[in-house]
Amino acid sequence: MTQLDILGAELSNEERRVVSYSGMGNGTLPKDVTPQTPLSDLYLNWTERELPERERTKHVHRLHPYLGKYIPQLVEIFLRKFFAPGQTVLDPFAGSGTTLVQANELGINAIGYDISLFNVILMRAKTTHYDVKKVEREVKDILSKVKQRTQFSAYQNDLFGTATLPQPEDNSLYLNTWFAPQALNELLTFKSLIPEYEYQDLLKVILSRSARSARLTTHFDLDFPKQPQTEPYYCYKHSRVCKPTTTAFQFIERYSLDTISRIKEYSKLQTDAKVDIYHQDSSKAVVPSIDGIITSPPYVGLIDYHEQHRYAYELLGLEDHSSEEIGQAKAGTGQKAKKAYQEAIIRVFSNVSQALPSGGYFIVVAGDKHNLYGEIAAALDVDVEAIVQRHVNRRTGRRSSEFYESVFVWRKK
Repeated sequence: MTQLDILGAELSNEERRVVSYSGMGNGTLPKDVTPQTPLSDLYLNWTERELPERERTKHVHRLHPYLGKYIPQLVEIFLRKFFAPGQTVLDPFAGSGTTLVQANELGINAIGYDISLFNVILMRAKTTHYDVKKVEREVKDILSKVKQRTQFSAYQNDLFGTATLPQPEDNSLYLNTWFAPQALNELLTFKSLIPEYEYQDLLKVILSRSARSARLTTHFDLDFPKQPQTEPYYCYKHSRVCKPTTTAFQFIERYSLDTISRIKEYSKLQTDAKVDIYHQDSSKAVVPSIDGIITSPPYVGLIDYHEQHRYAYELLGLEDHSSEEIGQAKAGTGQKAKKAYQEAIIRVFSNVSQALPSGGYFIVVAGDKHNLYGEIAAALDVDVEAIVQRHVNRRTGRRSSEFYESVFVWRKK
């Protein structure tokens, strides 16, 4: 008997329709998956060597760092398994847009919702069909102007007009606290020039990515810095004493050129499939007709999504909807928080399932260490067809701990 046969034999008659797979598979590559590929053949437990970071962050997937996103190869597998070109997939927690980007590559229409305005800007920047030559002209032009206005003498700065930039007292406390004066001047100069160009979302992403790296923080703690670092410190990343950065232009230049390269790379893969992005709460939205759902909801008590991009909200003056986040880290993982999380996820899935036909698939990727998704599924009008367990064992650096996540395969009744 196979492992799956043994598992099935241990189930009651009522439970036998639900089978939990290990996700080990037979080594099937994402590009080789078809609707006929058995779930038991799916290989999801990639090691770092099998799936290095450069592949997990290929082309526009690395336009900007984003904590808590799932990798494109995982999304590709389930798109190939459950969708066909011309169909429409929904991600009600679209985040950084991984589902939308991968769906477009495969000719599948995509709809994404998110309450974070920064996430919406990031998704639009990733999925826009660009005039690639114009992207290169605009990015290099704004880079040249920022260099002229910030990298020379004070006389030249005045000559080029940066004297009109906001003064320190005009900036938010956050900006004055987390950025050295020169770094902030360079970032604000870039920001002041954005309205002159067509591809403003893309430029905002470059600005945000640069700001993330230019903060007064240690090199090894860009994800969750708790207080500004203003003195030299021992750097675990570089194994030596480092100084906090006081300038931003080097990051602006590096990420500008990197962005051009990534946009060029993805433009060769884009299809004419439609991508619709909405800055809305998906529990209340009127969702267009869809064929299925692939999503990775926020985990309970893990990440405050607005806070991880606080520098972008402060620098760009974005409207904050953090109070509407589901599973906020600051709410913790107590019984009250877990109950509120379940209720919120059920509200979202109940609403979006109205746009899903009978027989349509929910593919939900979640780290369910609190065992919340059994009750969530029971509250919905779905059959649980499978639960694929995935061992996430390819992380590196200071966040190298291993963990497991589940891929819930539900089907609307």
